[in-house]
Amino acid sequence: MRTRDENKRMAICQKALKMIVEKGFDGLSMQKLAKAAGVSPATIYIYFKDRDDLIVQLWTEEMEKMFSITLKDFDPAMPFDEGLKVQWMNRAKYFMDNPVSMHFMEQIKYSPYHHLTIKHLNNTFVTTMGEFAHNAIRNKELVRLPLEVYWSVAFAPLYQLVKFHMSGRGLRGGAEKFVLDEKIMNQTLSLVLKALKP
Repeated sequence: MRTRDENKRMAICQKALKMIVEKGFDGLSMQKLAKAAGVSPATIYIYFKDRDDLIVQLWTEEMEKMFSITLKDFDPAMPFDEGLKVQWMNRAKYFMDNPVSMHFMEQIKYSPYHHLTIKHLNNTFVTTMGEFAHNAIRNKELVRLPLEVYWSVAFAPLYQLVKFHMSGRGLRGGAEKFVLDEKIMNQTLSLVLKALKP
């Protein structure tokens, strides 16, 4: 049996992420990936059962990184305004520091892989976020909403602003550059908080 080398595994994962984001899932072949990562195709199978296993493990690892950053300085017992601000700042930082990961997660969400990956969602993160929302509802800081509506109002505006920032352009395109700064983030967050209050 061949030995594992974490540097090789990391190279495989980084190249796979890049290939998926640039060429889509159909653009990821084990042969091309092996060449890009500087390993033999057989080496990939030391770490991953098959292509689907590679994609699921990539998603799981990227989500764990995001969850770790998202929960930094966060406590589910925080007042809702304060906790949502921490969430926004942490999520924005993570996605702006890791644009390839953000694009990869978006691709998974709108692909057949979503049903495979969602089973691997971190229960601690889900429990913590649920506890935060339930505390806010109990404290009359948050209106009770279906999860999808809550998420759309609470986080979709942030994610769209991050996408504008990463592209460098707003809706008008052209030469006008869009930069997501703290002022814009706070202005948007205040509107989101107003929409979510009872």
